[in-house]
Amino acid sequence: MAEQENNSRFLARFREESQNKSKENKAFLDKLRKRPPANLDDITSALHDEVFTRINCLNCANCCKTTSPIVIDRDIDRIARRLKIKPSALIEQYLKLDEDGDYVFTQAPCPFLMPDNYCMIYDDRPRACREYPHTNRKRFHQILKLTWHNTLVCPAVLEVVEGLKAKILR
Repeated sequence: MAEQENNSRFLARFREESQNKSKENKAFLDKLRKRPPANLDDITSALHDEVFTRINCLNCANCCKTTSPIVIDRDIDRIARRLKIKPSALIEQYLKLDEDGDYVFTQAPCPFLMPDNYCMIYDDRPRACREYPHTNRKRFHQILKLTWHNTLVCPAVLEVVEGLKAKILR
């Protein structure tokens, strides 16, 4: 119970900090998108590795609690196989089409998130979940709008962006 309270306080502090820095982070990432340094991927990857030595996703799972990933056809087939149901049944029970015509989960938190923040379908989770929070990918400059949004969802992304500001603006 105490750990759950600590996690709740951590998330409350994160939400406040991410909102307070939102405008500044958006301006920074917009500027970075227009003129990314040649070594942006290397800097971001190193920051990602460093941040994840301190942050354990299982203590947070805010992404799973608040945001639905895009679920592509391959994901639907893989998850349906895992659940031993037909893909059409998975779609009917768990998914909806969003405004962009992509499948997303009908609810948040994710229907496969367990109380201990583990994922019931971890080995078969959607590709978007596997790649989240996207801070260690190639051509990072291509997803800076998404990164800004993710600073409001993921404490690790906020720390990576704060690290980028410290390294690039100095």
